[in-house]
Amino acid sequence: MPEPVLAADPVPPSVSPAQVTPRGRRRRPWRAALPWLVPVALLVVWQTGSSTGLIPDEVLPPISEVLDTGRYLAGTGELQHHILVSLRRIAIGFGIGALAGLLLGFAVGMSRLAEGLFDRTLQMVRTIPHLALVPLVIAWFGIGELPKLLLVALGTLFPVYLNTVNGIRGVEPKLVELGRSYGLGRFGVLRRVVLPGALPSILTGIRYALGVAWLTLVVAETIASRDGIGFLAQNARELLRTDQIVLAILLYAIAGFLADAVIRGVERLSLRWHPHFRRGAAA
Repeated sequence: MPEPVLAADPVPPSVSPAQVTPRGRRRRPWRAALPWLVPVALLVVWQTGSSTGLIPDEVLPPISEVLDTGRYLAGTGELQHHILVSLRRIAIGFGIGALAGLLLGFAVGMSRLAEGLFDRTLQMVRTIPHLALVPLVIAWFGIGELPKLLLVALGTLFPVYLNTVNGIRGVEPKLVELGRSYGLGRFGVLRRVVLPGALPSILTGIRYALGVAWLTLVVAETIASRDGIGFLAQNARELLRTDQIVLAILLYAIAGFLADAVIRGVERLSLRWHPHFRRGAAA
């Protein structure tokens, strides 16, 4: 006699189906707002302290004044120009450095010959603070675009390289052998086994490298530049315009946040098979 089939527990009337995850857990709307509590609280304290005189204007002007400055610069077109210049530098410098880091990382991670040729040299160069090269790079190439792009690329290369090598070496060797036993060639093993296994580490390196790239660009544009967000801050310092300095800092923070959000989105899309991201999607 077949066993009776039990009906699934109905969703309580007070809970809409959209609020229930595939695992039966409620989605909590406050979780989406939780990361913004501290930033919003800091902004409120900042505005209140500046408006009441607890924080002097020359130390930290009110956020309303900073926003007014941003609107004025946007009205003249100056703000958009500086933002686009900095974004172009980040895109080119980060692209060059990340591509070089990926190529070298895969070469060293997959080949003992490449490891013997390149790894020790790269590790020696990595120990040199790339920002210490600013005076030398300016002496070589002047204050044009090339020094800034080179510095951003140098700051980006090593985080991507190290995380790529570590990700490849962290792939289970038995999986590689299993792929070969199924008839996968070298490229097939790389695409179907090694790359998916190393991808979490690679994306972590890219996220970290983006932060380093923005940090490098801040220094490069502040020291040797005629435009860009760093130049805006440097010029404001000479004019004693604290509001413009704070505006430049906020622009860097927003740009870094958006860049990190893009990489996190790529992680969620490309690592849906990973348990960590599967849990995050179901939370």
